[in-house]
Amino acid sequence: MRSWALQVRLMSDQLRRKGRVGLVAFTVACSPGRDAGAGVRQIGPGWASLVLSMDPGRVVIDVPSVSGGAVVLARFCRELAREASRIAADLDPDQAITPGEKP
Repeated sequence: MRSWALQVRLMSDQLRRKGRVGLVAFTVACSPGRDAGAGVRQIGPGWASLVLSMDPGRVVIDVPSVSGGAVVLARFCRELAREASRIAADLDPDQAITPGEKP
């Protein structure tokens, strides 16, 4: 199997000093292994990351470093939960979870 690394140009010191953030867009396609899972990594008060352990591999989604970043991540997580629930119900309708119910 061939391994590929994503090459990203680092933000210049000049842009960093001006408080500008460079954007990196990419697409990841993967399939969860048998031991895949999701969780939250608590970094500090009001600061957390969503962690997708893919078995193997990991995707970590952090709070964006922009004004209101926590709200942006919260909105994304709600949308992700809604869409994940829809696909789970389609793939395995006998195990459907109602909102607020724990698996």
